[in-house]
Amino acid sequence: MVRDDLYITVPSFFRCPISLDVMKSPVSLCTGVTYDRSSIQRWLDNGNNTCPATMQVLHTKEFVPNRTLQRLIQIWSESLRNSPDSPDPADSLLSKDQVLAAFAHLQSRPLDRLESLAKILSFARDSEENRKYLARIEAFLPALVGFLLNVDDDFQFLEQVVMALNLILDKIEDREALKTLMLKNQSSSCLDSLLLVLQRGSTDSKISSARVLQSLAMDTESKLLIGEKKGLISQVLRLTAPDKDPAVIENALSCLVAISTAKRNKFMLVHLGAVKAFSKLLTESSVSASVAEKVLKLLETVSSTKEGRTEICEDSTCVAAILSKVLKVSSAATEHAVTTLWSVCYLFRDQKAQEAVTKANGLTKILLLMQSNCSPPVRQMSADLLKIFRVNSKSCLSCYDTKTTHIMPF
Repeated sequence: MVRDDLYITVPSFFRCPISLDVMKSPVSLCTGVTYDRSSIQRWLDNGNNTCPATMQVLHTKEFVPNRTLQRLIQIWSESLRNSPDSPDPADSLLSKDQVLAAFAHLQSRPLDRLESLAKILSFARDSEENRKYLARIEAFLPALVGFLLNVDDDFQFLEQVVMALNLILDKIEDREALKTLMLKNQSSSCLDSLLLVLQRGSTDSKISSARVLQSLAMDTESKLLIGEKKGLISQVLRLTAPDKDPAVIENALSCLVAISTAKRNKFMLVHLGAVKAFSKLLTESSVSASVAEKVLKLLETVSSTKEGRTEICEDSTCVAAILSKVLKVSSAATEHAVTTLWSVCYLFRDQKAQEAVTKANGLTKILLLMQSNCSPPVRQMSADLLKIFRVNSKSCLSCYDTKTTHIMPF
Protein backbone atom coordinates (compact mmCIF):
# COMPACT_ATOMS: atom_id res chain seq x y z
CA MET A 1 0.00 0.00 0.00
CA VAL A 2 1.31 3.47 -0.93
CA ARG A 3 -0.09 6.58 0.62
CA ASP A 4 0.46 10.24 -0.13
CA ASP A 5 -1.34 13.44 0.82
CA LEU A 6 -3.82 13.18 -2.05
CA TYR A 7 -5.10 9.64 -2.08
CA ILE A 8 -4.56 6.10 -0.91
CA THR A 9 -3.63 3.45 -3.45
CA VAL A 10 -5.55 0.22 -2.94
CA PRO A 11 -3.43 -2.97 -3.24
CA SER A 12 -4.24 -4.38 -6.68
CA PHE A 13 -5.16 -7.85 -5.40
CA PHE A 14 -7.86 -6.30 -3.18
CA ARG A 15 -9.72 -5.17 -6.31
CA CYS A 16 -12.16 -7.40 -8.18
CA PRO A 17 -10.79 -8.11 -11.71
CA ILE A 18 -14.29 -7.45 -13.10
CA SER A 19 -15.51 -4.32 -11.29
CA LEU A 20 -12.04 -3.03 -10.21
CA ASP A 21 -13.63 -2.08 -6.86
CA VAL A 22 -12.39 -3.30 -3.47
CA MET A 23 -13.97 -6.70 -2.90
CA LYS A 24 -16.64 -6.98 -0.23
CA SER A 25 -17.11 -10.74 -0.44
CA PRO A 26 -14.13 -12.34 -2.23
CA VAL A 27 -14.73 -15.81 -3.68
CA SER A 28 -12.43 -18.06 -5.74
CA LEU A 29 -13.27 -20.04 -8.87
CA CYS A 30 -11.82 -23.46 -9.70
CA THR A 31 -9.14 -21.60 -11.74
CA GLY A 32 -7.81 -20.03 -8.53
CA VAL A 33 -8.75 -16.47 -9.52
CA THR A 34 -10.66 -14.46 -6.91
CA TYR A 35 -13.58 -12.12 -7.65
CA ASP A 36 -16.19 -10.18 -5.72
CA ARG A 37 -19.18 -12.49 -5.24
CA SER A 38 -21.73 -10.15 -6.84
CA SER A 39 -19.57 -9.51 -9.92
CA ILE A 40 -18.74 -13.15 -10.70
CA GLN A 41 -22.31 -14.24 -9.98
CA ARG A 42 -23.56 -11.69 -12.51
CA TRP A 43 -20.98 -12.97 -15.03
CA LEU A 44 -22.10 -16.58 -14.59
CA ASP A 45 -25.79 -15.68 -14.58
CA ASN A 46 -25.29 -14.10 -18.03
CA GLY A 47 -24.51 -17.56 -19.39
CA ASN A 48 -20.71 -17.39 -19.41
CA ASN A 49 -18.79 -20.60 -18.66
CA THR A 50 -15.25 -19.21 -18.58
CA CYS A 51 -13.03 -17.49 -16.04
CA PRO A 52 -13.08 -13.76 -16.99
CA ALA A 53 -9.39 -13.23 -16.21
CA THR A 54 -7.90 -16.35 -17.87
CA MET A 55 -10.77 -17.29 -20.23
CA GLN A 56 -10.33 -20.92 -19.16
CA VAL A 57 -13.47 -23.03 -19.47
CA LEU A 58 -14.85 -23.72 -15.98
CA HIS A 59 -15.18 -27.40 -15.06
CA THR A 60 -17.51 -26.26 -12.30
CA LYS A 61 -19.27 -22.95 -11.67
CA GLU A 62 -19.09 -23.35 -7.92
CA PHE A 63 -16.93 -20.94 -5.96
CA VAL A 64 -15.58 -20.88 -2.43
CA PRO A 65 -15.15 -17.90 -0.08
CA ASN A 66 -11.58 -16.62 0.10
CA ARG A 67 -11.49 -16.12 3.86
CA THR A 68 -7.81 -15.23 3.96
CA LEU A 69 -8.16 -12.39 1.47
CA GLN A 70 -11.34 -11.17 3.14
CA ARG A 71 -9.48 -10.96 6.45
CA LEU A 72 -6.58 -9.07 4.81
CA ILE A 73 -8.97 -6.53 3.33
CA GLN A 74 -10.64 -6.13 6.71
CA ILE A 75 -7.30 -5.56 8.45
CA TRP A 76 -6.26 -3.06 5.76
CA SER A 77 -9.54 -1.13 6.06
CA GLU A 78 -9.28 -1.03 9.85
CA SER A 79 -5.69 0.20 9.67
CA LEU A 80 -6.84 3.14 7.53
CA ARG A 81 -9.59 4.05 9.95
CA ASN A 82 -7.39 3.68 13.03
CA SER A 83 -4.32 5.49 11.72
CA PRO A 84 -4.16 9.06 13.15
CA ASP A 85 -2.40 10.23 9.98
CA SER A 86 -4.90 8.73 7.56
CA PRO A 87 -8.28 10.18 6.70
CA ASP A 88 -11.36 8.04 6.94
CA PRO A 89 -11.83 6.35 3.52
CA ALA A 90 -15.35 7.73 3.31
CA ASP A 91 -14.05 11.24 3.93
CA SER A 92 -11.35 10.85 1.26
CA LEU A 93 -13.89 10.30 -1.53
CA LEU A 94 -14.35 13.33 -3.75
CA SER A 95 -17.78 14.58 -4.71
CA LYS A 96 -18.66 15.22 -8.35
CA ASP A 97 -18.58 18.96 -7.68
CA GLN A 98 -15.05 18.65 -6.32
CA VAL A 99 -14.01 16.65 -9.38
CA LEU A 100 -15.41 19.32 -11.69
CA ALA A 101 -13.49 21.92 -9.71
CA ALA A 102 -10.30 19.85 -10.00
CA PHE A 103 -10.87 19.57 -13.76
CA ALA A 104 -11.30 23.33 -14.04
CA HIS A 105 -8.05 23.84 -12.09
CA LEU A 106 -6.33 21.27 -14.33
CA GLN A 107 -6.91 23.54 -17.30
CA SER A 108 -6.55 26.95 -15.66
CA ARG A 109 -3.77 26.48 -13.09
CA PRO A 110 -0.68 24.96 -14.79
CA LEU A 111 1.37 25.00 -11.58
CA ASP A 112 -1.26 22.94 -9.74
CA ARG A 113 -2.14 20.55 -12.54
CA LEU A 114 -0.27 17.55 -11.05
CA GLU A 115 -2.28 17.87 -7.83
CA SER A 116 -5.54 18.41 -9.71
CA LEU A 117 -5.04 15.36 -11.93
CA ALA A 118 -4.06 13.24 -8.92
CA LYS A 119 -7.43 14.08 -7.34
CA ILE A 120 -9.24 13.12 -10.54
CA LEU A 121 -7.31 9.84 -10.70
CA SER A 122 -8.30 9.10 -7.11
CA PHE A 123 -11.94 9.69 -8.01
CA ALA A 124 -11.68 7.46 -11.10
CA ARG A 125 -10.12 4.61 -9.15
CA ASP A 126 -12.89 4.61 -6.55
CA SER A 127 -15.55 2.98 -8.75
CA GLU A 128 -16.68 2.10 -12.24
CA GLU A 129 -19.53 4.59 -11.92
CA ASN A 130 -17.01 7.37 -11.35
CA ARG A 131 -15.10 6.35 -14.48
CA LYS A 132 -18.32 6.45 -16.50
CA TYR A 133 -19.05 9.90 -15.09
CA LEU A 134 -15.66 11.23 -16.20
CA ALA A 135 -16.08 9.72 -19.67
CA ARG A 136 -19.38 11.57 -20.03
CA ILE A 137 -17.77 14.97 -19.31
CA GLU A 138 -17.62 16.32 -22.84
CA ALA A 139 -14.34 18.21 -22.53
CA PHE A 140 -12.45 15.68 -20.39
CA LEU A 141 -11.13 13.33 -23.09
CA PRO A 142 -10.11 16.18 -25.46
CA ALA A 143 -8.28 17.82 -22.55
CA LEU A 144 -6.28 14.65 -21.81
CA VAL A 145 -5.46 14.20 -25.50
CA GLY A 146 -4.40 17.84 -25.60
CA PHE A 147 -1.87 17.15 -22.84
CA LEU A 148 -0.55 14.18 -24.84
CA LEU A 149 -0.10 16.40 -27.89
CA ASN A 150 1.81 19.05 -25.94
CA VAL A 151 4.43 17.12 -24.00
CA ASP A 152 6.78 19.18 -21.87
CA ASP A 153 9.43 18.26 -19.34
CA ASP A 154 6.95 17.12 -16.69
CA PHE A 155 7.18 13.37 -17.28
CA GLN A 156 5.34 12.54 -14.05
CA PHE A 157 2.34 14.51 -15.29
CA LEU A 158 2.48 12.71 -18.65
CA GLU A 159 2.36 9.37 -16.81
CA GLN A 160 -0.73 10.50 -14.91
CA VAL A 161 -2.42 11.60 -18.14
CA VAL A 162 -1.85 8.15 -19.65
CA MET A 163 -3.17 6.45 -16.49
CA ALA A 164 -6.28 8.64 -16.60
CA LEU A 165 -6.84 7.76 -20.25
CA ASN A 166 -6.55 4.07 -19.43
CA LEU A 167 -9.27 4.35 -16.79
CA ILE A 168 -11.88 5.95 -19.07
CA LEU A 169 -11.19 4.80 -22.65
CA ASP A 170 -13.36 1.69 -22.51
CA LYS A 171 -16.20 3.87 -21.20
CA ILE A 172 -16.19 6.08 -24.30
CA GLU A 173 -19.23 5.16 -26.40
CA ASP A 174 -18.35 7.00 -29.62
CA ARG A 175 -15.42 4.85 -30.77
CA GLU A 176 -15.10 6.53 -34.16
CA ALA A 177 -14.73 9.94 -32.51
CA LEU A 178 -12.12 8.45 -30.19
CA LYS A 179 -10.13 7.11 -33.16
CA THR A 180 -10.37 10.46 -34.96
CA LEU A 181 -9.23 12.35 -31.87
CA MET A 182 -6.28 10.14 -30.93
CA LEU A 183 -5.13 8.47 -34.13
CA LYS A 184 -6.19 10.55 -37.13
CA ASN A 185 -5.69 14.09 -35.85
CA GLN A 186 -1.98 14.55 -35.12
CA SER A 187 -1.77 10.84 -34.29
CA SER A 188 2.03 10.87 -34.34
CA SER A 189 2.18 13.15 -31.29
CA CYS A 190 -0.22 10.99 -29.28
CA LEU A 191 1.67 7.84 -30.19
CA ASP A 192 4.99 9.59 -29.43
CA SER A 193 3.80 10.21 -25.88
CA LEU A 194 2.53 6.66 -25.41
CA LEU A 195 5.83 5.29 -26.74
CA LEU A 196 7.78 7.54 -24.36
CA VAL A 197 5.84 6.15 -21.40
CA LEU A 198 6.42 2.58 -22.60
CA GLN A 199 10.15 3.34 -22.68
CA ARG A 200 10.64 5.34 -19.49
CA GLY A 201 7.53 4.98 -17.36
CA SER A 202 6.84 3.23 -14.09
CA THR A 203 5.29 -0.23 -14.05
CA ASP A 204 1.79 1.21 -13.64
CA SER A 205 2.17 3.80 -16.41
CA LYS A 206 3.67 1.24 -18.83
CA ILE A 207 0.67 -1.00 -18.19
CA SER A 208 -1.66 1.94 -18.76
CA SER A 209 0.07 2.88 -22.02
CA ALA A 210 -0.21 -0.70 -23.33
CA ARG A 211 -3.90 -0.77 -22.39
CA VAL A 212 -4.55 2.55 -24.12
CA LEU A 213 -3.01 1.17 -27.32
CA GLN A 214 -5.10 -1.97 -26.97
CA SER A 215 -8.26 0.13 -26.62
CA LEU A 216 -7.34 2.17 -29.68
CA ALA A 217 -6.78 -0.94 -31.86
CA MET A 218 -10.48 -1.12 -32.68
CA ASP A 219 -10.30 -1.84 -36.43
CA THR A 220 -7.79 -2.52 -39.22
CA GLU A 221 -7.18 1.17 -39.92
CA SER A 222 -6.40 1.86 -36.25
CA LYS A 223 -4.06 -1.12 -36.04
CA LEU A 224 -2.16 0.00 -39.12
CA LEU A 225 -1.81 3.56 -37.80
CA ILE A 226 -0.39 2.20 -34.55
CA GLY A 227 1.96 -0.15 -36.41
CA GLU A 228 3.27 2.69 -38.57
CA LYS A 229 4.66 4.50 -35.54
CA LYS A 230 8.40 3.81 -35.70
CA GLY A 231 9.69 1.90 -32.69
CA LEU A 232 6.31 1.34 -31.06
CA ILE A 233 5.73 -2.37 -31.81
CA SER A 234 9.38 -3.16 -31.09
CA GLN A 235 9.12 -1.46 -27.69
CA VAL A 236 5.93 -3.35 -26.80
CA LEU A 237 7.69 -6.58 -27.82
CA ARG A 238 10.62 -5.75 -25.53
CA LEU A 239 8.20 -5.52 -22.62
CA THR A 240 7.36 -9.23 -23.05
CA ALA A 241 10.86 -10.33 -22.02
CA PRO A 242 10.81 -12.87 -19.15
CA ASP A 243 12.71 -10.51 -16.82
CA LYS A 244 9.96 -7.86 -16.95
CA ASP A 245 7.20 -7.43 -14.36
CA PRO A 246 4.54 -10.17 -14.90
CA ALA A 247 1.74 -7.60 -15.18
CA VAL A 248 3.73 -5.63 -17.76
CA ILE A 249 4.36 -8.81 -19.78
CA GLU A 250 0.68 -9.76 -19.77
CA ASN A 251 -0.55 -6.33 -20.82
CA ALA A 252 2.13 -6.00 -23.51
CA LEU A 253 1.03 -9.37 -24.92
CA SER A 254 -2.62 -8.27 -24.86
CA CYS A 255 -1.64 -5.16 -26.79
CA LEU A 256 0.22 -7.24 -29.39
CA VAL A 257 -2.73 -9.61 -29.74
CA ALA A 258 -4.97 -6.60 -30.46
CA ILE A 259 -2.75 -5.00 -33.11
CA SER A 260 -1.22 -8.12 -34.73
CA THR A 261 -4.22 -9.12 -36.84
CA ALA A 262 -3.34 -6.46 -39.42
CA LYS A 263 -1.21 -8.20 -42.08
CA ARG A 264 1.50 -5.54 -42.13
CA ASN A 265 1.88 -5.76 -38.36
CA LYS A 266 2.25 -9.55 -38.55
CA PHE A 267 5.20 -9.15 -40.92
CA MET A 268 6.72 -6.53 -38.64
CA LEU A 269 6.48 -8.80 -35.60
CA VAL A 270 8.22 -11.63 -37.44
CA HIS A 271 10.92 -9.24 -38.71
CA LEU A 272 11.52 -8.02 -35.14
CA GLY A 273 12.22 -11.55 -33.90
CA ALA A 274 8.89 -12.16 -32.18
CA VAL A 275 8.96 -15.93 -32.77
CA LYS A 276 12.20 -16.37 -30.81
CA ALA A 277 10.95 -14.02 -28.10
CA PHE A 278 7.68 -15.94 -27.75
CA SER A 279 9.48 -19.28 -27.80
CA LYS A 280 11.71 -18.14 -24.93
CA LEU A 281 8.68 -16.97 -22.97
CA LEU A 282 6.85 -20.28 -23.47
CA THR A 283 9.77 -22.28 -22.11
CA GLU A 284 9.85 -20.31 -18.86
CA SER A 285 8.80 -22.59 -15.99
CA SER A 286 7.00 -19.75 -14.21
CA VAL A 287 4.87 -18.66 -17.17
CA SER A 288 1.22 -18.18 -16.16
CA ALA A 289 -1.73 -19.74 -17.95
CA SER A 290 -2.92 -16.35 -19.16
CA VAL A 291 0.50 -15.42 -20.58
CA ALA A 292 0.90 -18.83 -22.26
CA GLU A 293 -2.52 -18.46 -23.85
CA LYS A 294 -1.67 -15.05 -25.31
CA VAL A 295 1.73 -16.21 -26.59
CA LEU A 296 0.12 -19.18 -28.33
CA LYS A 297 -2.48 -16.88 -29.85
CA LEU A 298 0.28 -14.67 -31.24
CA LEU A 299 2.19 -17.65 -32.65
CA GLU A 300 -1.01 -18.80 -34.33
CA THR A 301 -1.39 -15.31 -35.81
CA VAL A 302 2.14 -15.11 -37.25
CA SER A 303 1.89 -18.70 -38.54
CA SER A 304 -0.65 -17.39 -41.07
CA THR A 305 2.27 -15.73 -42.92
CA LYS A 306 4.99 -17.53 -44.89
CA GLU A 307 7.71 -15.68 -42.98
CA GLY A 308 6.16 -16.58 -39.63
CA ARG A 309 5.89 -20.27 -40.53
CA THR A 310 9.51 -20.28 -41.66
CA GLU A 311 10.68 -18.82 -38.35
CA ILE A 312 8.61 -21.33 -36.35
CA CYS A 313 9.81 -24.31 -38.42
CA GLU A 314 13.46 -23.25 -38.17
CA ASP A 315 13.18 -23.21 -34.36
CA SER A 316 12.68 -26.77 -33.11
CA THR A 317 12.56 -25.44 -29.55
CA CYS A 318 9.57 -23.30 -30.48
CA VAL A 319 7.69 -26.22 -32.03
CA ALA A 320 8.38 -28.39 -28.97
CA ALA A 321 7.29 -25.58 -26.64
CA ILE A 322 4.01 -25.17 -28.55
CA LEU A 323 3.38 -28.92 -28.35
CA SER A 324 4.14 -28.97 -24.61
CA LYS A 325 1.22 -26.60 -23.92
CA VAL A 326 -1.39 -28.85 -25.57
CA LEU A 327 -3.84 -30.07 -22.88
CA LYS A 328 -1.77 -28.30 -20.21
CA VAL A 329 -3.10 -24.73 -20.04
CA SER A 330 -6.68 -24.24 -21.22
CA SER A 331 -8.98 -25.24 -24.05
CA ALA A 332 -8.28 -21.92 -25.80
CA ALA A 333 -4.51 -22.42 -25.46
CA THR A 334 -4.81 -25.94 -26.82
CA GLU A 335 -6.77 -24.68 -29.82
CA HIS A 336 -4.15 -22.00 -30.57
CA ALA A 337 -1.32 -24.55 -30.26
CA VAL A 338 -3.02 -27.19 -32.42
CA THR A 339 -3.91 -24.62 -35.10
CA THR A 340 -0.27 -23.55 -35.35
CA LEU A 341 0.99 -27.15 -35.49
CA TRP A 342 -1.65 -28.03 -38.07
CA SER A 343 -0.61 -25.02 -40.16
CA VAL A 344 3.10 -25.89 -40.29
CA CYS A 345 2.92 -29.69 -40.21
CA TYR A 346 -0.21 -30.54 -42.21
CA LEU A 347 -1.22 -27.56 -44.31
CA PHE A 348 2.31 -26.64 -45.43
CA ARG A 349 3.96 -30.05 -44.78
CA ASP A 350 7.18 -28.64 -43.33
CA GLN A 351 9.53 -31.54 -42.68
CA LYS A 352 11.56 -29.80 -39.97
CA ALA A 353 8.40 -29.02 -37.99
CA GLN A 354 7.18 -32.59 -38.42
CA GLU A 355 10.50 -33.95 -37.16
CA ALA A 356 10.41 -31.61 -34.15
CA VAL A 357 6.90 -32.77 -33.24
CA THR A 358 7.88 -36.43 -33.66
CA LYS A 359 10.98 -35.96 -31.52
CA ALA A 360 8.86 -34.35 -28.78
CA ASN A 361 6.54 -37.41 -28.69
CA GLY A 362 3.86 -35.49 -30.53
CA LEU A 363 2.04 -38.59 -31.80
CA THR A 364 1.16 -39.62 -28.24
CA LYS A 365 -0.01 -36.09 -27.46
CA ILE A 366 -2.25 -36.03 -30.52
CA LEU A 367 -3.75 -39.42 -29.64
CA LEU A 368 -4.53 -38.15 -26.12
CA LEU A 369 -6.07 -35.03 -27.61
CA MET A 370 -8.31 -37.12 -29.86
CA GLN A 371 -9.61 -38.95 -26.79
CA SER A 372 -10.29 -35.73 -24.87
CA ASN A 373 -13.41 -33.58 -24.88
CA CYS A 374 -11.96 -31.14 -27.41
CA SER A 375 -13.89 -28.93 -29.81
CA PRO A 376 -14.85 -30.22 -33.31
CA PRO A 377 -12.28 -27.98 -35.10
CA VAL A 378 -9.49 -29.20 -32.80
CA ARG A 379 -10.60 -32.81 -33.30
CA GLN A 380 -10.51 -32.41 -37.08
CA MET A 381 -7.06 -30.79 -37.05
CA SER A 382 -5.81 -33.52 -34.72
CA ALA A 383 -7.12 -36.17 -37.13
CA ASP A 384 -5.27 -34.46 -39.99
CA LEU A 385 -2.05 -34.38 -37.95
CA LEU A 386 -2.52 -38.03 -37.01
CA LYS A 387 -2.61 -38.99 -40.70
CA ILE A 388 0.67 -37.18 -41.30
CA PHE A 389 2.53 -38.80 -38.42
CA ARG A 390 1.15 -42.27 -39.09
CA VAL A 391 2.33 -42.00 -42.70
CA ASN A 392 5.73 -40.82 -41.48
CA SER A 393 5.92 -43.70 -39.00
CA LYS A 394 5.13 -46.23 -41.74
CA SER A 395 7.75 -44.65 -43.99
CA CYS A 396 10.34 -44.94 -41.26
CA LEU A 397 9.46 -48.60 -40.70
CA SER A 398 9.61 -49.27 -44.43
CA CYS A 399 13.06 -47.72 -44.65
CA TYR A 400 14.19 -49.80 -41.70
CA ASP A 401 12.87 -53.02 -43.28
CA THR A 402 14.64 -52.20 -46.56
CA LYS A 403 17.95 -51.64 -44.82
CA THR A 404 17.51 -54.87 -42.86
CA THR A 405 16.79 -56.81 -46.06
CA HIS A 406 20.08 -55.67 -47.63
CA ILE A 407 22.18 -57.03 -44.80
CA MET A 408 20.44 -60.42 -44.57
CA PRO A 409 22.33 -63.35 -46.17
CA PHE A 410 20.68 -65.13 -49.12
